[in-house]
Formats: sequence, structure tokens, C-alpha cells
Amino acid sequence: MENNSILKTKDKEPLLEVKDFSLSFTEYKDGFEESFVQVIKNFELTINAGEIVAVLGSSGSGKSLLADAILGILPDNSETKGTIYFENELLTVARQNQIRGKEIALIPQSVKALDPLMKTGRQVQNAIRDKKDKIRIQEEAFRKLGLPEGTGKLYPFELSGGMARRVLIATAMVGDAKLIIADEPTPGLDKANLEETLSHIKQLGSANSGMMFITHDIYAAIEIANKIAVFYAGETIEIANKEDFSGQGENLKHPYTKALWRALPENDFVPLIGNQPQINESISGCAFSPRCPIATDLCREKKPESSWVNNTMVRCFYARN
Repeated sequence: MENNSILKTKDKEPLLEVKDFSLSFTEYKDGFEESFVQVIKNFELTINAGEIVAVLGSSGSGKSLLADAILGILPDNSETKGTIYFENELLTVARQNQIRGKEIALIPQSVKALDPLMKTGRQVQNAIRDKKDKIRIQEEAFRKLGLPEGTGKLYPFELSGGMARRVLIATAMVGDAKLIIADEPTPGLDKANLEETLSHIKQLGSANSGMMFITHDIYAAIEIANKIAVFYAGETIEIANKEDFSGQGENLKHPYTKALWRALPENDFVPLIGNQPQINESISGCAFSPRCPIATDLCREKKPESSWVNNTMVRCFYARN
């Protein structure tokens, strides 16, 4: 795939670069027969410093496993192919162990990630590298996120859901990580709480750091991200600037992305027929071809490679300018 301005800046190497990445798991049928289930296929993504890139996909599509792969916390029955580079250096197991929680931080999906037996202030302080000013830095982070004075002396069970989520955000904020992975950090929030949470997450951004924002919520992706990587059946099918998600979607390239945009209530509410393939379902051609209104025999027989069309990465034989 050729270099492009959406992929790299001319004066900087990417902060994170995922190339042709695939992930599968070993399973045993009836306890004896070994088989492999591939959940991520030929995934591509680049995040530059100063960028927030949303990975947008339906629930259960496997996108959160990408975060686990980057952090090096996949289970033992997993197998990966392809490469992941962090600051232009191959992300090996040894390096993952070295920088996890330091250079790369995670905002987990569930507030249950907080230790129920430790006060919230101490939990956030544990993520701070500066040993001398831990209390001051933690209290300053809590103030920035609108947490009441004294919150650091409370246990997680004494917090509301919104407060607990802000504590998780504070943990990522104080660590000075270069890459923050926010894994579905806005589940089940109403509009007011969603906007507030997104505002807090935006505070993590800086010119020297990047963020991967994993979500199934297209509204949240458009609100927070510079670029949106659309994830379908384990593949990156399109990476577009957020400005392309406008009007009737005329600047979007992939039929699935267009259909996703047109299915929103404000965009005619056009339903998308069919379902996303099951993880263990084998499709020889384009994964979207069974549902695609413009699919041909070529689409059903051969998988499209990624290509660039007007600063957009897309996997479609018929993507046009």
C-alpha cells in the first residue's frame, strides 16, 4: 500500500502503525478436533501524534481484541500475524511488557476495572511516575475532570457510575502516556453524560500523544475523532476523515460505510438488509458482498486489497473519487 497523507505526516513517523494484522484463536471441537477461528483479518491502522482515531464497528465484531493485541494481553490460545510498530519500533512481547501502562495506557470499558478494595486516589496515584508529587497531580486531575473534593478518599463502591468512569480517565491522564487506548468508554450513557464523558476524554489529547477510540457509536466517533477506521467482519474496510461523514455520505467510499451513514435517523433511516457474518463464517470474496447492493461476481469470488481514493483508504473494487 502506498504512503499517503492520511497515513503519515511528512515530518513525523507514525506513533502507532498496524500492518496486515490478523488474529485467530485455537478451539477444540468435541474436546479433540483442533480448529482456528480468525477474528481480525489483514487489519491496517496508523495513528500519528496529536490524532484521535476512532475504530468504529458493531458490538461483538472483535475490535476490542485489537486493543488487547497492542497491549500484549491476549490469551494463550491466540495466534497473531502481521506487525505492530510503536514509535517506529517493532512492538515485541518484551517491549509490550516494558511500556504497558506507561507509554501505552488503557481506559477500559467497565468501571469494574477499579480495585474495589483500594481508595480511588491511591489507584490513580499508582499510575503517576513522579513519586514526589503524586497527591498533587492526582488531585489536579480530579479537579480538571470535575470530581468533587475528597473523591480520592472514597472507594469505588461509593461513587456513581459517571464518577467512576472519570476516575478511569484520570488514571490515563496522569500517566503521560504517548498512546491512549479508550475501549468502548461510553457504553449505555444518555446524551448529557455522553457529551460530558467525551469532553473529559478530549482533555487527554495533546500534540505529543495519540488516541485510539474504540466504539460502536458513530455519533461518539464523529464527535471525538479526527479519522474514523470502519471495522467490518474483522477488517478495516475504510479509513476516512470525520468530515466525510456529512451530507448524504457522498464523500464516503465503501458501500457499507455509506449504508451505515444512511441508516441514521437524520439521514433517511434507510435500513441495511442482512447481518454481519459470524466469526466462524467463511466468505471467499468481500465480506460485505452478501449484503452489498452493487456486488458483482468479482466481489463474491475475490477479496479486494486496500487502495487509496482521494486520501481515503478503502477495500472495494468499485470505490470511486
